Amino acid sequence: MHKFLLGGFMNMRSIIFMLAAALLFLPLQPLCAQSYKAQREKENTLLEAVGSYTDGDYAKAKKILKGLVSAPDADPAAYYYLGLTEFMLADYDMSEEALKEAARRDTTNFWYRYRLAGLYSVTGRPELTESIYEALLRDFPKKSDIYYNLIELYMAQGKMNEALETLDQIETVFGKSDAIAMTRFDILLRLERQREAYESLEAYNKEYSSPQVLAVLGDYQMSMYNDSTALAFYDEALDIAPDYAPAVLGKAETFRITRKYDRYFETMDQFVQDKNISPVGKSDYLKAIVQRSDPNFLQTFRPQLDSMMEKGVAAHPKDSSMMTVAGIYYYGSSRGEKAKEYFRENAENWPESISAAATYAEVLMYLHEWETLSSYAVSSYDRFPSEPSFLELAVLADYNLKDYDRVLAVCERILAVSPGDTARVVSAYTTIGDIYHLEGDNAKAYKAYDKALKINPDHLPVLNNYAYYLSVEGKKLKKAYAMSRKTIEKEPDNPTYLDTFGWILYLQGKPLEAKPFFKHAMLYGGKDSAVILDHYAEVLYALEEYDLAFVYWNQAMSKNEDKVEGLEQKIKERKAAMKKK
Repeated sequence: MHKFLLGGFMNMRSIIFMLAAALLFLPLQPLCAQSYKAQREKENTLLEAVGSYTDGDYAKAKKILKGLVSAPDADPAAYYYLGLTEFMLADYDMSEEALKEAARRDTTNFWYRYRLAGLYSVTGRPELTESIYEALLRDFPKKSDIYYNLIELYMAQGKMNEALETLDQIETVFGKSDAIAMTRFDILLRLERQREAYESLEAYNKEYSSPQVLAVLGDYQMSMYNDSTALAFYDEALDIAPDYAPAVLGKAETFRITRKYDRYFETMDQFVQDKNISPVGKSDYLKAIVQRSDPNFLQTFRPQLDSMMEKGVAAHPKDSSMMTVAGIYYYGSSRGEKAKEYFRENAENWPESISAAATYAEVLMYLHEWETLSSYAVSSYDRFPSEPSFLELAVLADYNLKDYDRVLAVCERILAVSPGDTARVVSAYTTIGDIYHLEGDNAKAYKAYDKALKINPDHLPVLNNYAYYLSVEGKKLKKAYAMSRKTIEKEPDNPTYLDTFGWILYLQGKPLEAKPFFKHAMLYGGKDSAVILDHYAEVLYALEEYDLAFVYWNQAMSKNEDKVEGLEQKIKERKAAMKKK
């Protein structure tokens, strides 16, 4: 629901009571019994419409209100509620027409014009919004909300000087306040009048004591490397509000930047243990320290940082943000087991949280705890059936466990629960094809690949694998060529795709055409693959570039970990054949 419709509204009982009271105390007019009865019927009908609007039954409210406004002497309130109802039904033109009529019929009513201004704001007409706000201020000078709305409107349009003038009016009517001081500070900064902005806060600080203003002044002094002055401002702020987080953090940062680490950790311990300070604010700061600090700092002060994390969690043992930042810290400092326990406990504390479950599952994945991930991912999907990504994590775990039957079963489940998610369906068919190929059932593998390509004919992983496996079998090389050609056109620097295409050319008896694709693959990571090195060597051997061929075969040998079966024996045979030539 749009914000401007909420302000000033009460619950249904209050609205109906107030309307009834307002109707009750209308100036008495001599009415005949029939006229009185008709008037009461209109009032009751209006109350019924208000009740329907409040209950969210906008269609019913509109029907009733349309009937009421059809009368020439219709109550302005009927037009007003019709405007609100049309807005909720997203008919902004009709909403505007009704609200304007309500305001025309009763020029003294604040809310009629205020809601019309809100409609103009929502529909992107700031000039009209501004005009109504300015008029309302003339008629209702004590309505503080309008001043601030008008300031926001001016600032959004870049009218900073008008915003400052309006702020001065607020101060004249209501007196000085922290909110006014900070708003003026913000406007002056936007006008790039930095010195004046801070001087305005300094002037305010001489008259009033505000932790917020003092903390900002402390930050400014720290930015000017006046650490002692900054500390004085922070301490003054903390004398007023001992748990004012920006002042505590400002003080701590002053100690950290000036390398007074004992005082830094002393201050931070107080900060993380203070239960009156929001745990979200604590976790945001701790996360920033962990992610942005120099690794030497994190290593040198690991015991103190450990203590800080533990104390923060102890202060808020059930808070998700604190548990998460502790987990991030320990994982980042290569203590995966400890990190895992924080993420696990957080997921258990918040069993309804998808985010907590997903984070724990991801940590299990990073730690390669495949058995735990396999069962946890499936159970998480059972709890959160709207998130099939948990099933995909289970597939990854089962694949690494080499439990291929379970991989196939989970993929079939993904297909069943995600029929409209083409990307997920294609991925599942791709995995099914890969698994059947591993099990030596190429017929089923190709059938799965065909299903994937029917949905997405340009899915590169399938095109590459399908083409390569056909080439290994020496079957349908023309089809393999066409599929592989697509992959290198889309990703011309992918060494795997270049290898497949080059190898197909070689198998077609075109080693000279294959050579440049392998040379290109060497530039983009092909030298890290024993398979690609072996293929390139075969091409060079076929071109009678024997010395270079054996250079690449030697490199393949150094990287081979049973990726190329019988590689050593093949090289011996090639060398023996060379001697016979």
